[in-house]
Amino acid sequence: MLKLKNVSKFYYSNGVITSGFSRVNLELDMGEFVVITGESGSGKSTLLNVLSGLDTYEEGEMYINGQETSHYSEADFEEYRRKYVGNIFQNFNLVNSYTVYQNVELALMLNGEKSSAVKDKVKSIINRVGLAEYMNTKCSKLSGGQKQRVAIARALAKDTPIIVADEPTGNLDSSSAAEVIKLLHEISEEKLVIIVTHNIEQVERYATRLIKMHDGKILEDKKVNLPQTKAGYETADYKDITAKDRIRLGIRNAFNIPAKFILIFAVFLFVSMAVAGTYSGFQKMEYDDSRYGYNQFFSDTSDKRIVINKEDKTPITDEEFTEIESLENVGKVIRDDTLIDYSMSLSDSEYWYYFYGNFTDIKYFDGELTAGSMPEEPYDIILEGSADDYYLSQDPASVIGTLLYLDEYDENGERKESKPFKVTGVFLNDEMRNGDNNRFYAGEEILEHLRQEAAVSNNNLKFMFEGQYYDVSSGEGGFSIVPDSDVPKGQAYAGGSLGEMSQSGTSKGKEIVINAESIYSEGEMKVTVTAVYNKGNLEELTGVKYTEDKEGAIYVNEEEFNDLVNKGIFQSSVYVSDTEELDNVLESLKEMGFETLAMRDALTSDGQDLIQIIALMKTFMLTVLIVALFFISYFIIKVVLKSRNAYYTTLRTLGASRRVSKQLLDIELFVTATLSFVVFTALIIMINAGILNLSALTEMADYLSAGDYVLIYMIIIAMSYLISHRFARKLFKDSVMNTYREEV
Repeated sequence: MLKLKNVSKFYYSNGVITSGFSRVNLELDMGEFVVITGESGSGKSTLLNVLSGLDTYEEGEMYINGQETSHYSEADFEEYRRKYVGNIFQNFNLVNSYTVYQNVELALMLNGEKSSAVKDKVKSIINRVGLAEYMNTKCSKLSGGQKQRVAIARALAKDTPIIVADEPTGNLDSSSAAEVIKLLHEISEEKLVIIVTHNIEQVERYATRLIKMHDGKILEDKKVNLPQTKAGYETADYKDITAKDRIRLGIRNAFNIPAKFILIFAVFLFVSMAVAGTYSGFQKMEYDDSRYGYNQFFSDTSDKRIVINKEDKTPITDEEFTEIESLENVGKVIRDDTLIDYSMSLSDSEYWYYFYGNFTDIKYFDGELTAGSMPEEPYDIILEGSADDYYLSQDPASVIGTLLYLDEYDENGERKESKPFKVTGVFLNDEMRNGDNNRFYAGEEILEHLRQEAAVSNNNLKFMFEGQYYDVSSGEGGFSIVPDSDVPKGQAYAGGSLGEMSQSGTSKGKEIVINAESIYSEGEMKVTVTAVYNKGNLEELTGVKYTEDKEGAIYVNEEEFNDLVNKGIFQSSVYVSDTEELDNVLESLKEMGFETLAMRDALTSDGQDLIQIIALMKTFMLTVLIVALFFISYFIIKVVLKSRNAYYTTLRTLGASRRVSKQLLDIELFVTATLSFVVFTALIIMINAGILNLSALTEMADYLSAGDYVLIYMIIIAMSYLISHRFARKLFKDSVMNTYREEV
């Protein structure tokens, strides 16, 4: 069965070579109950470790069934231990966090037997060693004698031809020791049992052979009783542990020691938050830089805004607006968005205050006034600006009651007359930066007047008079078209300058054809000049005081003119509630037949170089962070996993390969890392749902997409695998006994 020929074992430590045993010759066979004795340091335990394949030898040859083993690798000895050897240790080497049943079951699972099929076999073995009532008791709660019985049961479960026991009664009382030795003797009737002991009296009556060692050599090898049997044997056809049981064991190991689980869980939760926090910080930097870009055609560049028009360039109907407003994630729809991008400046009569921005409907104001009150009169407005605004930062209340005028000037540089806007409220918006456009909230009367002006500016206006075209938009001839509610439909009031263009010297009774053309529509209106105004009658005709700059104005009916320049709503702006879901809104609008332009995609930024630098910095810093977190995590987890050194070495004594042992460690860390990430994700979900309010995580949640969470999870899992790989490389680098002796 086993044969040693001039076998020697040496140890190397700090340049010093010591001998474990030297030039041992020995033959052992089935049915023997072999007892090896000797004083401490005589080499008996070292010899037992070499016989059981737990340790290597440096000289001579060991034969297993006639096969040489000097060329064996660690993997070969793992296979030998799995098929031939069951170990019983002085310190038991049980998994104390497992029950008696689980410890015995483990030996069978590692040899490829399914956990679902070994229940009766495990119970039978436990009954045989007299521990039936302790089957579901954790081994940490057993006495020394009971633990040794579990170790014997585990060795029996392996059903190997060789049982080796190193001081199996060293930690037991005399009664328990006698029971253990008797049980081992019974086992020897069908196996080869090899015991190392100091106490020869306990085993002498059962031994078939006594071997005495001294100073690394065999002094005496005496046969004292005949073996019970020398019948032949067959080694079992062992397989690797099944994939299902590997997962089962890995999950069990993740939770079986609560303190270990909590520490490793906390490490991975910290790593998840650190990676997510850093990544979201860079995402915020990129987002902030991108949202402060500009567009030469649009002044409201909010990342929530989508500009729409119809693919066929027809007006948007009320039914279509209703459908748009019902879309999920649509916060508001400004149907006529003419004024959104129609910027203008306002100042008081003394030019003490100056503001530049855009008018918007008062119904969209949802802030809390910093000073003043809500508008009550038609020309009252709310002024919104940055808290850093030069005119607002010192004393917002000082602006209340100020009358602001449109900054429009005639050809002489004089400000045109306009009705003033009274500031009744001020709102300082913390999200606005100094230099951003102001926002003026106003009622419908103001907005309608301004839309009319904007419509004129958005149309190319021409008129034909006596066969001659005049381009109003370019100011050709100094003419302008002015809508006025006092002018009857179909009529026009013209100044003397138009008459000068007539062959008859007067424009009265003559027809004017006005053309308006925009990117969406074109049309014309015909009017007849029914009155020629001058300094004396203009105010009577229109209510407007005469000034020289009005000489070229052609006054027409306001309603007719509005019909000419406003043929419906062709362009509108949709604002989403959540920018993360903006793409879904874009898709829905396109399905409805709209052309879309998301402002986030239409910005030009002077900081493109900065964005690239941030992207490079993000990659570099994340790499540095991940590397640093890996080594910090590895150091902490390595300390925690030192308690698992004995567990994974025990697996190897039971015949588990390094590959299988490492896979169990991989699964253990994978489960813990995944659970920590799930908890982290659950916290983010509860924050988004408003269930939790954790300021440290709230901003993080705002800048992480679903794809970002996948990336972070992949980083965490990769880190868990690398930690497992690094730890396993040290843990499994040498023979089992060397691993026991070394610190991991």
